[in-house]
Amino acid sequence: MAVALVALFTMTAGAGAGVTPKEPSEGKALFAPGFRHGKTAVEGSNLHYVIGGSGPAIVLLHGWPETWLMWRDVMPALARNHTVIAFDLPGLGDSTVPTGGFDKVTTARRIRQAVNQLGFRQVQLIGHDLGTLVAYPYARDFPNEVTRLAVIEAPLSGFGLEELYGLSWHFRFNMSPAPIPERIMDNDDVSTYLGMMYDLAHRPDAIGREPYFRAYSDPARRTAGYGYYRAFAGDAENNKANAARRLAMPVLAIGGQYSFGTGVADSFHQVADDVRAAVVPDSGHYVPEENPTFLSACANLFFGTQNTPPSQPELAGCVR
Repeated sequence: MAVALVALFTMTAGAGAGVTPKEPSEGKALFAPGFRHGKTAVEGSNLHYVIGGSGPAIVLLHGWPETWLMWRDVMPALARNHTVIAFDLPGLGDSTVPTGGFDKVTTARRIRQAVNQLGFRQVQLIGHDLGTLVAYPYARDFPNEVTRLAVIEAPLSGFGLEELYGLSWHFRFNMSPAPIPERIMDNDDVSTYLGMMYDLAHRPDAIGREPYFRAYSDPARRTAGYGYYRAFAGDAENNKANAARRLAMPVLAIGGQYSFGTGVADSFHQVADDVRAAVVPDSGHYVPEENPTFLSACANLFFGTQNTPPSQPELAGCVR
């Protein structure tokens, strides 16, 4: 339970802790060569994305309380053989706030619409935390368009997530009806609330907090974040009602050594036929920040074109 608390206190955190120039919302990216920012209009929102590389598309979906920036240490390695597209979820980061539709089926549909507008019909998906909850209905509802799925550090609503609510008060707080969390938390409280959760990382030094503090300093974006949590009950009903439509594509379920471990795989075994498990060493809940080197190697094995032998035993579950 103590290990789980490290993970569950947040449903995610930040990006690499080094000082990084503030990224624009459009134009050339600053974090690495070859990437650019853009926006595309979808149902109810204008989605911000960062794209780079060439080859088969990999779509990256971040968690809460993060933005696309959580992937910045992983994206360059993935872009060597893939077109990498990292989105800000609707209402978060530099994506505009929709008036509703924070359930994960609607969110997946919006992401798919943006992917199609960027010219891609088949993709591979990686979701972390909240992004996992969105990636699942994308793969389930459009199985011919998702060839492989990697999910990081979140069990599914209806298949394990509810069992965790009692381990961290942030679940019930974020799920509380409006305007309870909106009135309790104001702009001055953001760094205290989010900072407390980031401190629970196995490697808190790996999390660059300021970009996330800025990203959630807007009350409308905090409400959007709460909206994703408030939709959990409906997500669970939808997931259970559609569980018979099992995922046929390979699923890589990733957990941190000091967090979920194989627990993500346990959840996905209930909805998918081909589930592989990987445990990330020296990492807690915030895998893309705490051990981006391992995650990059694991993803490149799983999404690669050949059965490359793993360079270390912990990568065995990642092999294609």
